[in-house]
Amino acid sequence: MARKTTKKPATKTSRRSAKPGAAPTTKKAAAGPNGFSPLARAMLWVDRPGSAEKIFYALAGLCGFLFLLDFTYEKHGHFDMEHLPGFYGIYGFVMFTALILAAKTLRIFIRRPEDYYGDKAIDSEAYPADQLDKRDHNA
Repeated sequence: MARKTTKKPATKTSRRSAKPGAAPTTKKAAAGPNGFSPLARAMLWVDRPGSAEKIFYALAGLCGFLFLLDFTYEKHGHFDMEHLPGFYGIYGFVMFTALILAAKTLRIFIRRPEDYYGDKAIDSEAYPADQLDKRDHNA
C-alpha cells in the first residue's frame, strides 16, 4: 500500500527575518528516538562487545595487506636499505617499539611522589591521614 503525502505550497522567505551579517542557517540532522544523531547511531557498533577484536583484526589485516603490497612496485630510495621489501613497515615498527621503551626508561628519571608539591599544589586540601588510601601503583 502506497503512503499518501501532501505537498505543501512553496512559501517565500523574508530577507528581513534574518539578522544582518548572520550566516545562513542549515537544518541539523534530526536526533532519533534515543537522542543520537544519524552519524552517532551509525557508530554505535564500536561500543558493542567484541568490536575491539574486530577492529584489531581489521587493522592487522590492513597492515599485512600493505606489507604485501610493498613487493609490487619499484622503489627509488637514497640508501640501499630502502630497496628492501617491507623496509618502511619494519623500520616503523622497530622505531615505535624503541620510542615506547625510551618513554618507560625516561619515566624512571622524571617520576615524582604523589605529594611532591605538598601544600603548594593548586588542588591540595587537608585530609585526615587515616582516611587517605594511598597506594603504590608502580609496585
